[in-house]
Amino acid sequence: MSEAASYSFRDGVAVISMNNPPVNGLGSVLRPGIMDGIKKAGADPAVKAVVIIGLAKAFSGGADIREFNTPKMTVPPSLHEIIEAQDDCPKPMIAAIGGFALGGGLELALGCHYRVALPESQLGLPEVKLGLLPGAGGTQRLPRMVGAAQAVQMMTTGNPVAAEKALGLGLVDEIVQGDLLEGALSFARKLIEQKQGPRRIRDMTVKVDGDPKAFFEKARAEVGKASRGFPAPLEIVACVEAAATKPFDEGRNEERRRFAALVEGKESKALRHMFFAERQTTKIPDVPEDTPVRPIRSAAVIGAGTMGGGIAMNFANAGIPVSMMDVTQEAVDRGFTKIKDNYASTVSKGRLKQEEMDKRISLIKTTTKLEDAKDADIVIEAVFERMDVKQDMFRKLDSVMKPGAILATNTSTLDVNAIADVTRRPQDVIGTHFFSPANVMRLLEVVRGAKTAKDVLATTMKLGKTFKKVPVISGVCDGFIGNRMVEKYGQQSLFLIDEGCSPRQVDAAAYKWGMAMGPLAMGDMVGLDIGWEIRKRRYVERPNFVYSKVGDKIAELGRYGQKTGKGWYKYNLPDRKPIPDPEVERMISEYRKEKNIQTRQITDEEIVERLIYALVNEAAYILEEGIALRASDIDMVYLSGYGFPPYRGGPMFYADTVGLKNVLSSIQKFQSGYQGTVWKPAPLLVKLANEGRKFND
Repeated sequence: MSEAASYSFRDGVAVISMNNPPVNGLGSVLRPGIMDGIKKAGADPAVKAVVIIGLAKAFSGGADIREFNTPKMTVPPSLHEIIEAQDDCPKPMIAAIGGFALGGGLELALGCHYRVALPESQLGLPEVKLGLLPGAGGTQRLPRMVGAAQAVQMMTTGNPVAAEKALGLGLVDEIVQGDLLEGALSFARKLIEQKQGPRRIRDMTVKVDGDPKAFFEKARAEVGKASRGFPAPLEIVACVEAAATKPFDEGRNEERRRFAALVEGKESKALRHMFFAERQTTKIPDVPEDTPVRPIRSAAVIGAGTMGGGIAMNFANAGIPVSMMDVTQEAVDRGFTKIKDNYASTVSKGRLKQEEMDKRISLIKTTTKLEDAKDADIVIEAVFERMDVKQDMFRKLDSVMKPGAILATNTSTLDVNAIADVTRRPQDVIGTHFFSPANVMRLLEVVRGAKTAKDVLATTMKLGKTFKKVPVISGVCDGFIGNRMVEKYGQQSLFLIDEGCSPRQVDAAAYKWGMAMGPLAMGDMVGLDIGWEIRKRRYVERPNFVYSKVGDKIAELGRYGQKTGKGWYKYNLPDRKPIPDPEVERMISEYRKEKNIQTRQITDEEIVERLIYALVNEAAYILEEGIALRASDIDMVYLSGYGFPPYRGGPMFYADTVGLKNVLSSIQKFQSGYQGTVWKPAPLLVKLANEGRKFND
């Protein structure tokens, strides 16, 4: 037996205990010990039954994905070989599930003949979230246990089921109250007394609702619609169909073939990159993980608008009392009503219980007096995005807030250092750039000022995780990481319109490539007045700044997007579906004539390259300047805040997969085209391309 697995014998029952913290990953360290235990139990005449048990909080979290695409992945025995040994075992095997059995962990449990679980346990096959399908028989065994419909639903969403539901589905045989091992041993003894032998799942048949052909055609249509761009969900459906229509071994071969193709595919590698990148964002080279953090027992939010209300909801959701304030009672009341409406909507959809809503609402207090914030451990300012307004607010907060309170500014572009410098405590000032709606969007850009204290940074990063967000550190620059990059993205979208594209063509190409929406539709959603204000500031700050004026022409008419019912598109509110507007086409045509711009046919491929490589090139500058710590942090900004397709892994990972030499070559080609002066390749991109390296080395 390996150190990660131990073997014991109790009254005729062999117990194989897995001990590979933190989640009992079924990697090359643990697998041999499990196999040794199965062989030993099978060969011992004194053993009448076998129990496989994990840690108290984890039966097993499945395969160790760090070993994928490495030699360790092929270290024998494979999980498939272990499960074959379980099938061949002449003695009943019981999986004792505590905490969770996920992915390969549930496949290991399905290789057993019976399953018992603690009430709070979770069982699931979440491989789809990494662009994979269950590769050790899960697509063949789960349908035989719960039926084709439930199996498709569980595997294509990746969402686990609780033990009680698993019991109802037949996935679990008994819920254990009290000590898990004792409960499993008791269950094993009952099997021995009743002379019940192995019950192999592979020998069962799959229940399909109605005609199998019609069922799987419908499943493919529904899953395909819900999983745009993701190959794994449809592959899962194909495997379940094989389980229902072919002998077990043929279905198993189908599963292995499809798994092998997915594990080598770009989509799965991108999703695995995303998995690790998210866990990397909180690692700060000069801030040790054991840095003491400041307690956050109460909070205050300045501003009761959409953003301020959303931020206040984050505190309430985390169980932290929060005061929300604005200059007038009317504004405060309006903001509080919006918060209650948001919670009520969640309750009506069944995603929140009424008593939980009431509890969260009770944590939010409203006021018009800044002095009411004085005892809060953190205050987040969410006032108008203008430097003089924010500086004035921070002067007031500096005089009101208690010593040691964290003063945070929710700014999307402004200089956090300039805001901190108007206070007597710049070490306590930090940027917290929430994305709207702040109670929903996962991204939180944490902007580290030049004088921000390390414990303030550590506390804010921890708070972001408490909010269940993805906190990403940014240095101070105009627009930080996300908005600095998106400006170049928007710049190219307008140049493409100058040259002959319609708004719909640009958006359709971006959407087809995988973006959640195109750049023009995104502008309409955010508000075209915001981009217009930024451009007007640019014209003053940067005399050589190059931008198409076609966007200004739209905004000057008060066409600000969805909120006004007109922008690049028309909108029949409240459905917010963009409708092409002939008036916009006329305005674009007149602008081209006014500027004497020669139009041409532009391919979707060129549209995508110019949009995405504009992001990549600016990101390379950001990385080289140290504004972002890692290329993977930049990827997480776009994956969690800007609708970048997860199966492409983020702008930097995507550029790595294309090859930086190819990216650089395209940018150099664009330099000879329309407004080519804006295409100056970032020195870091040039360097890495010439060295044959990647951003995510």
